[in-house]
Amino acid sequence: MKKPFIAGNWKMFKTIDEAKNLVQTIKAGIGKLHDCQIVICPPYTALCEISKLLQDSHLELGAQNMHPETEGAFTGEISPLMLKDVKCRYVILGHSERRQYFGESNAFINEKIKTALKYSLIPIICVGETLAQREARTQFEIVKQQMDESLKDISKDEMMRTVIAYEPVWAIGTGQTATPEQAEQMQSYIRRLLNEMYGKEVAGRIPILYGGSVKPDNIALLIQKPNIDGALVGGASLKGENFVQIIMNAQSQIEAGLQS
Repeated sequence: MKKPFIAGNWKMFKTIDEAKNLVQTIKAGIGKLHDCQIVICPPYTALCEISKLLQDSHLELGAQNMHPETEGAFTGEISPLMLKDVKCRYVILGHSERRQYFGESNAFINEKIKTALKYSLIPIICVGETLAQREARTQFEIVKQQMDESLKDISKDEMMRTVIAYEPVWAIGTGQTATPEQAEQMQSYIRRLLNEMYGKEVAGRIPILYGGSVKPDNIALLIQKPNIDGALVGGASLKGENFVQIIMNAQSQIEAGLQS
């Protein structure tokens, strides 16, 4: 049975009190649901308090970014040791907003991935093309380059401890979602790349998420596709009821597929 993997990326939203209220809403909404992997990625300021709230639940904590160095004169950055200190298990790396607004290269993201793995953090590695690249029909070349360079010198054993998120940049925060067919086409391609790079066993076990305007009303159509294992949710994760509904709809779709 495919176990849905749903991660919420809160980006630069929520004060500590707002974050605590949101987590309480999510916890109450999902109840004792255990058949779904759920990760919450709040802003840094809320990590410590949210970590405390998640101690008695099966929800897991993630960070939105991380510097590849463990310490140093990197004003405004956060290290893997700091994330481990607040009991983070996951970290989002290579998000398109980091690439676009902060100039992060595939090589720099590769350094971050290596460091995350070294300190037993599970990286959620983001790849995806811009609208211009899709219109130029270079989306597959772009994603292959991102995969090749971001995963350079990552071993098979290390790769088994990662998550991939396909995020078409043109669908992030725009309300425009890739069709289930478009998402599946790319995620099937990513699965084939992983097979070529690491073999069938690794490729089959790594969760591949879709990110880009995921909502309660489109998650079921997305997750029914064979290579879409879950979602990296942005805006819809900021409202507890919406995020809970995404989780429930994903789980219901998986269960319905088993019964059909």
